[in-house]
Amino acid sequence: MATLKRKYSLVPTEVSPVDTPFRRIQTKLPVPESLALFDLLSKYEPISMQGQPPVVIDHSEGCQVFDSYGNMWLDWSSGVLISNVGNGDSEVREALKEVIDKPLLSTYVFPHLRRAELAKLLCESVPFEDYQAFLLSTGSEATENCIKLAKTYGMKKYGPQKKFFISFHNAFHGRTLGAQLAGGMPSGKMWIGELDPTFVQVPFPDGYRTKDLSFDLFLKTLEEKGIKGSQVCGVMSESFQGVGPHFFPLPYIKELEAWCKKNDALLIMDEVQSGFCRTGKWFMFEHYDIKPDLIACGKGISGSLPLSAVIGRKDVMNLYAPGSMTSTHSGSPLPVTAAIANIKTLKRGFHMQNAQKLGLVLKEGLEALQKKYPRHIGHVSALGLVGGMQIVKPDTFEADPDTALNINEECFRRGLLMFAPVGAQGECIKIAPPLCITEEALREGFSVISEVCAHIFK
Repeated sequence: MATLKRKYSLVPTEVSPVDTPFRRIQTKLPVPESLALFDLLSKYEPISMQGQPPVVIDHSEGCQVFDSYGNMWLDWSSGVLISNVGNGDSEVREALKEVIDKPLLSTYVFPHLRRAELAKLLCESVPFEDYQAFLLSTGSEATENCIKLAKTYGMKKYGPQKKFFISFHNAFHGRTLGAQLAGGMPSGKMWIGELDPTFVQVPFPDGYRTKDLSFDLFLKTLEEKGIKGSQVCGVMSESFQGVGPHFFPLPYIKELEAWCKKNDALLIMDEVQSGFCRTGKWFMFEHYDIKPDLIACGKGISGSLPLSAVIGRKDVMNLYAPGSMTSTHSGSPLPVTAAIANIKTLKRGFHMQNAQKLGLVLKEGLEALQKKYPRHIGHVSALGLVGGMQIVKPDTFEADPDTALNINEECFRRGLLMFAPVGAQGECIKIAPPLCITEEALREGFSVISEVCAHIFK
């Protein structure tokens, strides 16, 4: 099995006090008084629930996160790309209060007014006719249902020979069985044992670990595996790979779209991380000017509560009979209400425009860091308000997850909060602030991470 990652220190240490409009650190970190809670969690929760910087969050607002001990962090995490609209958004909160006071807290899949409103909003968010949406709870549920629909589509239309489902190396689509079979990280599949041979991964043209950016590599890989296009039921990819972020070269994704259309294989874009204005467009696939058959949504869809959705072609979405593609909390009133308020706020355009404008600042900041430390930062990439830098060992260019964690932890101690490093080996420092962040706050965050890199790479 995969080895457990090194954890953040739970030994309180003195840190230099910080007091700016965006950051305030005035205690030891982790806060000594918070250790009892970490002990309680260790007693009653498995270690898999650990692994983030040791802050006990009391509340969050805008682009800041607060504990109850007087500390305040500049948020570069958005709760793992959830709170695109901003932490604790006032309109989302007010909408939730209205539903709570109604009261209407649950419905199973009995209809309610807001469910219809949200389905309409989601379908109107894609520039395609005759697309429908159904609601689920998690991103894994959304990708699982995309897999199910693609395999069903192929089987019903062409028979059992149209069975292969293609995804990409280093992909992440969730932690449930189907999602991890489609995932591209071998460590995530070790628990499965014998793998389903109809799930096949091909290299992702990231320009970093995979230098060949031509679509010929896709075709060659399938040929080497003995798979014909006529046997492929679907191709799924994150619109940007979360381990980078890594983006498709435009010629590649356009050729992939044409190949899927020629072979009647469903093109599925996993927008769980990338949707809802994160990259400066409503969905990341709009940068590519393509038309997916299915779109998996989650994270930023509600700005706060667990909700996901699949948006797709009407003929594909209706392959199953009534009651056979639902889950217990499909369309649950509270997350649906949060999603409506979140989407209406995002539709006003400020957050998308801010992501476009500040995306240039983020990209320039990352490129400047790599230029200064080319032996330690192997690759940087950014679009809109999502970016990342790959930390490598200076002599071998291999992934360096320990140093990535050191950078992340030191930023935490200086009042800049990010979620734990990601990537195939935990080597990627991911940056994803709420889309309401100001340029001043973003630049202050870069001043922090620059100081940390100067200290660690000296």
